[in-house]
Amino acid sequence: MPLIEGFLTTEVLSLAALALASAAVVVTVVHWVWTARSLRRLRAVLGGVPPENLEEMLLATGVRLEELERRLAEGRRRIEALERQAPGHIQHVGVVRFQAFPEVGSDLSFAVALLDGNGNGVVLSSLYGRTESRIFAKPVHQGTSTYPLTEEERLAIARALGREGSG
Repeated sequence: MPLIEGFLTTEVLSLAALALASAAVVVTVVHWVWTARSLRRLRAVLGGVPPENLEEMLLATGVRLEELERRLAEGRRRIEALERQAPGHIQHVGVVRFQAFPEVGSDLSFAVALLDGNGNGVVLSSLYGRTESRIFAKPVHQGTSTYPLTEEERLAIARALGREGSG
């Protein structure tokens, strides 16, 4: 019996070794497939940059991110400055064309209102005639003027402030 027991023990040990070797091959193949997929994903994320340059790429990305943050802060400061200035700039324009004199054809005369965000600015009127033309400028404060306004000038201001349709 010792010979049979020795044979069985050797056979069992051989089979166990074969099973372990087979398991090691399977684990190695699975690990290889997993690593290959991970490398493909990493290359896709890195835009084709080889993994050896990952540290350099991350450092460069950090530098670029700092630069973008600096530029964003500068952009925000500039926008805030422009927003503070904007109410004083011309933002609203209204135009009315009309016939000032019956003997002159077409609507060659006009009134133009140029107003800022507070309704302040100027209304310009040009009266076109056959022998002469005249231009008038009247200051506008909060949508009105201390000077008498013509109907066309009032309409130009109303259009500029969005109070009247353009027709």
